Amino acid sequence: MTEPNISVLMTSFNNENTIEEAIYSVLNQTYKNVTLLILDDCSTDNTYEIIKKIKNKNNNLIIFKNKKNVGLTKSLNILINKVSTDFIARQDADDISLPNRFEEQIAYLLSNNLDACTSRAINKKTNKKIPGFSFYLPVKLLLLYKNPFIHGTLLINKEVLNRIGNYNENFYFAQDFKLMKDLIDTKYNVGILNKVLYKLNMENNISNLNADEQKYFADCVRKGVVPIGRN
Repeated sequence: MTEPNISVLMTSFNNENTIEEAIYSVLNQTYKNVTLLILDDCSTDNTYEIIKKIKNKNNNLIIFKNKKNVGLTKSLNILINKVSTDFIARQDADDISLPNRFEEQIAYLLSNNLDACTSRAINKKTNKKIPGFSFYLPVKLLLLYKNPFIHGTLLINKEVLNRIGNYNENFYFAQDFKLMKDLIDTKYNVGILNKVLYKLNMENNISNLNADEQKYFADCVRKGVVPIGRN
């Protein structure tokens, strides 16, 4: 059986201190049918120059640059529209995928007939496993008070993603929570692989840096209402 091709989507904005390690964590996977697409969202540091330098040595890296800063949600949708593979994965520009991540995830997704899956991760600084004990609780219960899915570990069938309209651009924050809740509400099969396949940089995590806005947008997801504010 031919291994499916996976397009990995990464957006960058002023990630010069972490971008190289993040990129190579994708390019050096044990699973070889991987192409990394990066869209730089108008970085003002050396991020884009670092990306270009790596691109010159790697044919499975495709890079783009926004003409103006549009944020994560819109940037991801721009990248989705450039993908032709059957599967799409996520990777954040300040996190690290472990070498066997995609080998493990695609096997888990296909063997369990899933439409999307994430995995567990560890905090880079503390080595704390995420999600922790809550991993063992029912997902529908967790969704009432938190998002149990780690966005950077997402692997999803592209056709399914297209069917639900990709990322909802009304959600400048919590776009991943909205996406996963939409998948579950429309009865798609979603799972969390009980293996640590990812290292999270919690210090620069968007949820921590924009905690108040993140909470507001997440509350809108739970209530099923359209947020008022950034779009």
